[in-house]
Amino acid sequence: MAQPPCKHFDSNSLKAANEHVCEECVKTGDSWVHLRTCQTCGKTHCCDSSPNKHATKHFHASQHSVIISAELGNSELGVTLTSSLCATNFTI
Repeated sequence: MAQPPCKHFDSNSLKAANEHVCEECVKTGDSWVHLRTCQTCGKTHCCDSSPNKHATKHFHASQHSVIISAELGNSELGVTLTSSLCATNFTI
């Protein structure tokens, strides 16, 4: 049975990655490990396992706190708040 998403997320308004690339890494010719798509603006950036950590940089610059994995077959949702992290897996 799928676990419901956390209270910070409306699964009816899911923003999927337009392309499966880190928008910032492409600009600089760098590589990434995994991708995350911002659920506020829809931009896709690399995760904290990647050298540039663009998803976290995007959060600090924008305060957009809800991301979802942009990896095919992965349905992980993460919400970063100022002092806590709410993460869950769910089926869309």
